[in-house]
Amino acid sequence: MAISKRILMIVTSHTQLGASGTKTGFWLEELAAPYLEFTRGGAEVDIASPNGGRAAADPKSEDDPPAAVRDFLADEKAVAKLGATLKISELSRDYDAYFVVGGHGVMWDLSDNSALAALLAQAYAGGRVVAAVCHGPAALVNVRLADGAYLVAGKRVSAFTNEEEAAVGLDKVVPFALESVLRARGARYEAAPMWASFVVRDGNLVTGQNPASSVAVAQATIQALS
Repeated sequence: MAISKRILMIVTSHTQLGASGTKTGFWLEELAAPYLEFTRGGAEVDIASPNGGRAAADPKSEDDPPAAVRDFLADEKAVAKLGATLKISELSRDYDAYFVVGGHGVMWDLSDNSALAALLAQAYAGGRVVAAVCHGPAALVNVRLADGAYLVAGKRVSAFTNEEEAAVGLDKVVPFALESVLRARGARYEAAPMWASFVVRDGNLVTGQNPASSVAVAQATIQALS
C-alpha cells in the first residue's frame, strides 16, 4: 500500500542503564524495520531525538542483526539521518504520524520530556497518528491532553510487559515498571505471551509489545494513516 505521508520517528538520546554502568540506547530493529516499511511504502521519514545529532543504538541490538537491520545499515540515506537526528524541541514542520522507537533509554529521557509530550498531545488531538513500540510507550505515560486527562486513559495500549522486563533482568534497573504505570494512568493494557508479536490500535493510537512487534506496528500505523 503506497502512502504519500510524512512520518517522524523518535529515538532516545539516553545511553546509560541507570547507575549500572551498562550502555543502552534505542533498539535498532525497532527503528530499522518500521523505517523500511514506511519508506518502501512511499512515506517520507525523518528521525528526531531529544539531543539531536547522532543517536546511539543499544549495543545488544547490534549483535547478530536481523535482515531489516542489515538493510537499514546498508541504506546510506537512513544512516545519514540517524547520524544527524533532528532535535525534538526545534522541529519546524508537521508530520502525519509520530512513531516512538523503543529501547531502554526511552525510560529515562522520553518519559518526561516536556517538548515531546506537548508535541504528541497536539498531534493526537489534531487527528495525527501516534505510535510506539516496546519501551516506546514510555514516552506516552506523562502526555496529557487539553482537558488534563492522560492521553492513554481509557485507551487500548500495549508495551513491554513487566514479565518481559523481569526476564531480561532489568526490572530492578529501570526507573519504573512500564506496564504498571500505563495501567495506573488508566490505559486498558493488553499483551500477548512473552516475545510474541502483538499490536493494539485504538483509533489513531497504535502500540506494540516488543521488538518482534516492530513490523506489525509499522503496518498498523500505515493502516491508520490510510
